[in-house]
Amino acid sequence: MFRYTVAIITLVILLALPARLSAADSLLPDAKKIAAVADGTITEAKASWWGFNPEDSTASLQAAINSGVPRLIVDKRSGPWIVTPMTLVSNQEIVFEEGVEVLAKRGEFKGANDSLFRATNLKNITLSGYGATWRMWRDDYDNPELYKKAEWRMCLAIGGCTNMKVLGLTLTESGGDGIYLGAGKVTNKDIFIKDVTCDRNYRQGISVITAENLLIEGCTLNNTDGTNPRAGIDFEPNHPEQRLVNCIMRNCVMKNNAGNGIALYLNPLDATSKDISLRFENCRCIGNRESVRYSVKGTVDGAPDGSVEFVDCLFESPAQTGIAISKPASRGRVRFVRCSIINPAVKQPGIAPINIISHRAAGIPAGGVEFVNCVIQDRIKRNPMNFVDGGGVGMKNVTGSLIIESGGKRNTVTLTDKVLAKWMPLLTWKVVPRTTLKGLNLKPLVGQVQPRKYNFDFANVRSFGNFLLWAEKGDQISFTVDYFQVGHITGGPIDVVMTAPSGKETHRAKVAFREKTKVSFTAPERGTYRLLANPASNGLRITQTTHRINLNGEGGSVHLIYGGGDYHFWVPAGTTEFAVRVYGEGTGEGIAAKLINPAGKVVEEVDNTAALYQFQVEQTADSPGQVWIVRMSKPSAMAWEDHAVDLRGVPPILAPSREALLIPVE
Repeated sequence: MFRYTVAIITLVILLALPARLSAADSLLPDAKKIAAVADGTITEAKASWWGFNPEDSTASLQAAINSGVPRLIVDKRSGPWIVTPMTLVSNQEIVFEEGVEVLAKRGEFKGANDSLFRATNLKNITLSGYGATWRMWRDDYDNPELYKKAEWRMCLAIGGCTNMKVLGLTLTESGGDGIYLGAGKVTNKDIFIKDVTCDRNYRQGISVITAENLLIEGCTLNNTDGTNPRAGIDFEPNHPEQRLVNCIMRNCVMKNNAGNGIALYLNPLDATSKDISLRFENCRCIGNRESVRYSVKGTVDGAPDGSVEFVDCLFESPAQTGIAISKPASRGRVRFVRCSIINPAVKQPGIAPINIISHRAAGIPAGGVEFVNCVIQDRIKRNPMNFVDGGGVGMKNVTGSLIIESGGKRNTVTLTDKVLAKWMPLLTWKVVPRTTLKGLNLKPLVGQVQPRKYNFDFANVRSFGNFLLWAEKGDQISFTVDYFQVGHITGGPIDVVMTAPSGKETHRAKVAFREKTKVSFTAPERGTYRLLANPASNGLRITQTTHRINLNGEGGSVHLIYGGGDYHFWVPAGTTEFAVRVYGEGTGEGIAAKLINPAGKVVEEVDNTAALYQFQVEQTADSPGQVWIVRMSKPSAMAWEDHAVDLRGVPPILAPSREALLIPVE
């Protein structure tokens, strides 16, 4: 009775619409057939029974879906079904006939989350469309004159659904993902995606936020470009309670995506999360930026447990590395079985086919990866594996065997500690511990000088800005925060927080994205102030300062982006050894650096290194306190973007000049 009542109301609304019916293919609703659907006489219906308007069929198609008919055929007309955002219902199969095109109405979808089709907290849905296409207007959504920036205008947005099948469709030109498996009241469960093509979408081909019992089979995920991550598929939970359990991807192709073919960004998960279980079988990544990147936090309590397996997969012609793994050795299990890496990074010889990475916040050794009879075919003579030790924690439990094919020769190599040390000498480098500023008082190295000596505008900080500023009580402090965009990454206002030497917050300023904001306040105390700001994936710099500004690298490295210049640091009297670590992004973005002693002589230099490089200095116990310099610049033959510097055995403070430097009070 309820469905019949809904059908009558819908019919009245449809008949009242001022639709333009001049086009030859326009149809009015068929009241008799709609009534038969409502009373259950008919269980299979055509969408055109509810009408068709070649200029806008939203009302007709939504009414057909809302009818609840068990099987709905979206039939082919002379033109596309042009619609605004559509909502699906439970317990329904929708078949899109071969040749059918569902087209987003141009100029609509203004809402940041407006998707072509959306299913939220539903069950028992099948969407089948062999030879059918859902199309949006990707380039329009990327035009700031037409649309507010957003990355969530999906072709198909699924959240909290159970028992759902998506078969045969082509999903293209979205303002977000082809398919988005997001959050709902429960995790998505029993989802089957087969023979689907996701082409030229704006953010990802497919994003998986949370899913259990997910099978993706025979799908093609190509040509993603627009806003990061721009992957073929991205497994990316947002919260620790979300899950990736029994997720299988089989016989799929990820090709020519601006980002990675397969991205697993699991940093939001932690040790409290349900164990992950992901398996990739006979998948091919061809011509993406990287073929596979796996990332979790590098601590025991910060990383999930579980397993990820790649079996019989092909990673061919990535612009950068074939495999990048960033995870603690003791959390989770990653295996590559009979996989092949073919001609990676042919234009970037400094990048290895395989990269094991520890980021600056890592607290325990990276690794825990097994390779079983994996093949590397490489045109370039280079080591097949590299370790990027951003956290200074080392690498463990990288095992198995690689079959190296190069210059017509084939060689099987067992991954022993000796072999790994030969490929990656840094595994034998001495680990000089970091020092802390806790409990130390700081002072300027020299007296008052011209503020131009305090200028630090070449230090473009990314991810997190931690600065030190020294002032006398009553000083009028002023500086400008330039909060700039990196690539197409979106951003919003952030807080810049100043903490007084006593530990009390003394000032807070709101800084607008892509603007220069002047910050001013009066110093209530004498001493060193801490300035904290978090630009996330974008960047910021401090300019036009009236007072000394130093970078604080306590607890990790200082992350920069094209931050070339001379960074001055203090080596206290009696220091017998210290180290300066520099590194690029690890997989394509390099660094050139020189270590300069107090006499102005270059002690050591390195160029075109994406991996970590360590300058190590040994001195006598009677050495005086001195200022050293690490000079960073654009590499001669690599991309110049992300890089970092990490001071070991000396105060983790970097300044733009000797005159600006803050040092511990002895």
